[in-house]
Amino acid sequence: MMRQTAAAEAWRALEQERVRLGSFRMAEASRTDPSRTARYRCKAAGLMLDYSRNRIDDAALSALCALARATGVPERLRAQFDGEPVNHTEGRAALHTLLRGSTAGRPLSQSADIRAMRARMDAIAQRVRSGDWQGWRGGRIRAVVNIGIGGSHLGPCLVADALGHLRPRDLEMHFVSNVDPRDLEDTLAGLDPASTLFVIASKTFGTLETLQNASAARAWLLAAGCPPDDLYRHLAGVSANVAGAVEFGIDAANVLPMWDWVGGRYSLWSAIGLSLAIGLGMDAFEALLLGAHRMDIHALDAPLEHNMPALLALLSVWYRDFWDAGTHAVLPYDQGLARLPDYLQQLVMESNGKSVDREGLPLLRGSSGVLWGGAGTNGQHSFHQMLHQGNSMVPVDFVLPLVTHAANRSQHAYLVANGIAQAQALMQGRSLAQARAELDARGMASAEAELLAPHLVMSGNRPSNTITMHRLDPETLGALLALYEHRTAVEGILWNINSFDQFGVELGKRIGESVHLAMCGDAVAARSLDEAALALLADWTAANAS
Repeated sequence: MMRQTAAAEAWRALEQERVRLGSFRMAEASRTDPSRTARYRCKAAGLMLDYSRNRIDDAALSALCALARATGVPERLRAQFDGEPVNHTEGRAALHTLLRGSTAGRPLSQSADIRAMRARMDAIAQRVRSGDWQGWRGGRIRAVVNIGIGGSHLGPCLVADALGHLRPRDLEMHFVSNVDPRDLEDTLAGLDPASTLFVIASKTFGTLETLQNASAARAWLLAAGCPPDDLYRHLAGVSANVAGAVEFGIDAANVLPMWDWVGGRYSLWSAIGLSLAIGLGMDAFEALLLGAHRMDIHALDAPLEHNMPALLALLSVWYRDFWDAGTHAVLPYDQGLARLPDYLQQLVMESNGKSVDREGLPLLRGSSGVLWGGAGTNGQHSFHQMLHQGNSMVPVDFVLPLVTHAANRSQHAYLVANGIAQAQALMQGRSLAQARAELDARGMASAEAELLAPHLVMSGNRPSNTITMHRLDPETLGALLALYEHRTAVEGILWNINSFDQFGVELGKRIGESVHLAMCGDAVAARSLDEAALALLADWTAANAS
């Protein structure tokens, strides 16, 4: 009860801060406070966060940190690391942090299982990379195809793209997730079945999309001439349902385990990373874990005022609940991170897209908004128009590696320049007087300038964070992904919601099963569908009649 009272008081204090800062201008604060940028910077695990371009001052920041203390952020983070059942609706821990060796100090029995799994993972990766693992015709593996969906796909796919410079030239990496058959068929079109290894990644080994694609992949191997007794040379699996994977046809020696205390969207750090260990090398995968571990320790130990994930979470809640920001953009200025917004959409919206609190009571405030984004200067030629001149405020995270792996560093300088400039432009804006002065300087006629100037106005004062790293490598990437994991967990603590269940994904799946049964002629299933669904089903039947 005392914590609830303190939290309510902290929320009320922030409402007063919102009123006080109603006319706050970030650009003016930057001009009048020479130490603001230095004061509103935070470093951890190879990353630097500049959050000086936000609608806060020292008093508001203090009030935000008071909310974190009142809601028990430090204590509840430690409880998660200690393996307590923080996912209370399913009675589970959320111990993905243990996969990278991070604890709050208490020894945990699962560590031995992790070490054993990691050793088997390393052995498989070494066999494939060395050429010791051979296909049915006796040749080495030249392509690895990861088949999964959700967390079994998004994380590995992102990391493979981001660290593609580490992949050997003679080994391809592919990722298939969609139940649309074109996803798999387009991927397999250029591959040799005799030199292809499929990694079937599914926590339950019951996911529709993964099983359909895995079955199609198996059929592709058999149709190409792979003897049934040699299928084991082309199939590996990762699952908490090892028996299900073996029943599917994967040799038990080639199935790596998962556990129910690893949520799907956090499973990158588990054996789900097998395709990465093969394609990028086990050293790279372990460096990814190390970077995440370093961020874990920072999240646990750093005081709130200097705690990078806590600061990002507090700013996110600040805009969501006090400034009516319904969306948040993540803009990576690195082509290797083009899939980062996709990865974070699952992490953030599946975790915190909730409408009741941990006690099952309706939330009185907004939870997760929509997270979206795109890579580099591409967005400047599309949605940045809305960021600068639209009538909705969208907080932005710019993610910016300062050094490139590409050979053309002089061209990369343009990318960095644009990333830095966009953050300034969002804050600075352009007034009507400035627009008119610019048009006058161009020599535009006065009457024409008068008409055009309002269209050039940008209100500015639009918040952003800039996250930089020296360069994108396994350690800094691991730290970046762990940063957003902890940001998401802290948001959930602030809102008092369960960030680790995802019951909202289930209803549509169940109805989808009924629709498919109806497609196959099941009259009982058809009776459960609404009129619009039945009409669409009739359209599908007619379209496929010929």
